[in-house]
Amino acid sequence: MTAPTLPPHSPTTPATPATDADADAVTDDCAVDATTTGDAPATASGTSGAPHGAPLHTHVITWFDANARDLPWRRADAGAWGVMVSEFMLQQTPVNRVLPVYEQWLERWPRPADLAKEAPGEAVRAWGRLGYPRRALRLHGAAVAITERHGGDVPTEHAQLLALPGIGEYTAAAVASFAYGQRHAVLDTNVRRVLARAVTGVQYPPNATTAAERRLARTLLPEDERTAARWAAASMELGALVCTAKNESCDRCPIAGHCAWRLAGKPEHDGPPRRGQTYAGTDRQVRGKLLAVLREAHTAVPQAVLDRVWHEPVQRARALDGLVADGLVEPLPGGLYRLPLT
Repeated sequence: MTAPTLPPHSPTTPATPATDADADAVTDDCAVDATTTGDAPATASGTSGAPHGAPLHTHVITWFDANARDLPWRRADAGAWGVMVSEFMLQQTPVNRVLPVYEQWLERWPRPADLAKEAPGEAVRAWGRLGYPRRALRLHGAAVAITERHGGDVPTEHAQLLALPGIGEYTAAAVASFAYGQRHAVLDTNVRRVLARAVTGVQYPPNATTAAERRLARTLLPEDERTAARWAAASMELGALVCTAKNESCDRCPIAGHCAWRLAGKPEHDGPPRRGQTYAGTDRQVRGKLLAVLREAHTAVPQAVLDRVWHEPVQRARALDGLVADGLVEPLPGGLYRLPLT
């Protein structure tokens, strides 16, 4: 099934944070199914836009039409599968690293059924160094479910998307909005930051998505479906390119004159410390090194080869055990390991 063509540049942008164990550093240019606190899904049905929403929509969408990046998953020929693949890959991974893997992935697996026919380990192998490799397993699982339940077509209904394995509220809303032009609140890290500053008047949103944020996002949704889909993509792009976490570019912002945080003098964040993310020396780094060896090998790898990956045996064993527990590595008799076949 081919996704309906939206107005120019309307499909997706980078995705809000994931929770796997092998990521590289988080950037502002990424998103994920974020942890949420106490609210219903962010699907907006029967809500009315706030009075101050219309000027925000107009300014941000006009800016987006002139400044949106030309990304392959935004093109009409990407289809819903291309949008879904991009949303999985963009979770905590910057666009410039996703682009080559995305293109290779869709060249090899242009339809969900093509991926579903392969072993899960092939998805992990093709994932390469994107980080958070459990996303590859989840995307493979979603492809299998799409093939078995929906005849190989990415479902159009939000509830059906949400029922797919590995799909959370953010991804379901993003695919429904960006691929099918539906009216959903697509609330990723970038959008949350834009709304926090422009409407709420604070520098940063809470660490986890709150019920109040979801209510605000639904309230601000344009009534028209296509305009709502464009608003979702445009506000996300604004957060990725202009209203960034650090060094925000207010002089380039189309809603600087409406921004509550800027008009209040940009008060500094006074909430809980913002979480950073380290990589060097962590179990995530060890897991990544172990997986790199297994990805390059097309036969089972002896334990002795994996032992050379990391100098500290306790940490190395813990990382390998974690990969096995997560289904990313399959142990075999005789101290051999490989990427999973089933």
